[in-house]
Amino acid sequence: MIRLYLLLPIGIIAISTASVFIKLCDAPALVIAAYRLTLASLFLAPFAGHKKIWQNWKKPEWRWLILSGLFLALHFAFWIASLKFTSVASSVVLVSTNPLFVGLGAWLFLKEPLERNLIIGIGLSLLGSGLISFGDVTLSKEALMGDGLALLGAITASGYLLVGRKMRKGQDLLSYIFPVYSAGAIVLIIISLAFQKPFFGYSSSTYLYLFLLALVPQLIGHTTFNWALKYLPASLVAIAILGEPVGSTVLAFIFLGEGLTPFKIVGGILIFAGILVAIKKKESTLPKE
Repeated sequence: MIRLYLLLPIGIIAISTASVFIKLCDAPALVIAAYRLTLASLFLAPFAGHKKIWQNWKKPEWRWLILSGLFLALHFAFWIASLKFTSVASSVVLVSTNPLFVGLGAWLFLKEPLERNLIIGIGLSLLGSGLISFGDVTLSKEALMGDGLALLGAITASGYLLVGRKMRKGQDLLSYIFPVYSAGAIVLIIISLAFQKPFFGYSSSTYLYLFLLALVPQLIGHTTFNWALKYLPASLVAIAILGEPVGSTVLAFIFLGEGLTPFKIVGGILIFAGILVAIKKKESTLPKE
């Protein structure tokens, strides 16, 4: 248990750096997302090869691994694109609504009951999202589009979590994250090529931030929470992940000079309250080991 209390704060700090690194990159959103998962996969490849983790994969699991990677790729594509249009605070708060979509997805696709807490939580979060969007539309239409992309990022992240719930029970951490990160990387590379996004020709600082993006929020942050799911209920891990908007907002204020508006503050509080209410349910509707 001591490791959990030590590592979870490290994971929160690590994922909180992602939005700042993305904002500092001068590459298109698809390219940033592709580099993030490709570099992370390349780093894991020697360890995966040494352990021969493919021996743990069964043929029926391949489609789920690919689907999980697809959802992860779309999550990063939408969320990273949102940071090009709206503020860090709005983006990370809205993308953190994914526990609500997981609950809805579990009701629709896994036939889990739609409990009162979830309905109240969805209502509070919708109100909070509306406040943030109302505040951003007074700034620009681009900011409102960024908010919409962040919500799409939350929905696709929920798909990733729901698929993970179905397939991860019998797999160790590396056997899960390597194929999923790799599948996501391939999807993003194909989409980037289809939209003719260049992978080269950026500043040296951008390549540094892309490397840090793969190393810190992906390999340290995301992997820490995937590891924690084996030892904690997913509801507790989801609460821990709610520290990301706080950390990201603070870092954005320090390094990017982004401030907060009353709409963002009140909207963020309502969203967090909604999520906390929604996950106070009998054993989580979120995926767990």
